[in-house]
Formats: sequence, C-alpha cells, structure tokens
Amino acid sequence: MAMTIDNRISCFAKTLFHKLSYFAYTTVVSKMKISICFLAVSSSRAASKHWTGERVLSIVLLGMAPAAYLCPSPLLDYSIAAALTLHGHWGIGQVLTDYVHGDAKVKLAKAGVLLLSTATFFGLCYFNYHDVGLCKAVTMLWQI
Repeated sequence: MAMTIDNRISCFAKTLFHKLSYFAYTTVVSKMKISICFLAVSSSRAASKHWTGERVLSIVLLGMAPAAYLCPSPLLDYSIAAALTLHGHWGIGQVLTDYVHGDAKVKLAKAGVLLLSTATFFGLCYFNYHDVGLCKAVTMLWQI
C-alpha cells in the first residue's frame, strides 16, 4: 500500500469522520513502519456556528452605531467595547489562520492576539469608566 518516491518517506493517510466525533483516525505508513495517531479536527458544526456568530456580531455592531449616537449610555459604551474587541479578535484570528504557519509561530501569534485583545478590552473599559465613554468621545470627535 505504501509508495516510495526518491527514497523519501511517503505517507498514506485515511480519515474517517464520525458524526459525533471530534477526532480523525489517521494511519501513516512509511518504510515498513505503521503508526496510528489521533488528530484533533474541528467539526463542521462548530465552524458553522462560529461563522454565524461572526455575522450576527457584525449586524449587532451595525445596530449599535446609530443607537450610540441617538441615546448614549454607559451600558452601550461597555457593549460596544466588548463587541468591537471580539470583532477585532476574530478578524485577526482569521488573518493568522491564513498567513501564519508552523506550530510554534501559530501558538505565539495566538497568545499575542489574546494578549492584545485583552489589553484592548480593558483599555476601552478604563476609558469608559474614567473618561466620557466611547459614545460621547465619538460625538465629540464629530463636532470638531
């Protein structure tokens, strides 16, 4: 079953997906060695829910913009801070998925994005608590 090309290790991998399983069964055959391992695979249902969540958050942000102008409040300030931070976190996470490769680099990049998102959220909350808030700050910028 295994094919050898230019004396390099070639692998034959077969993946079986089960409806409720988050693991893929993978068999690797190379140079008379057979190893069996389990790889974590995200289910299509989780990806679909994540995609739906991104779209819902975008629509919620579109609704928050006029609400912030018409009736600014501390609750709306903190809601916008959370929604913008989550929107940015998911967006940068997708950029990392597309452009960062290698296990160590991916882990380091994800840790950096988590740190940046956490600092952003707490910075916006600090601004909301100790200053005029996001809604009034944007209104003040528009009046200049």
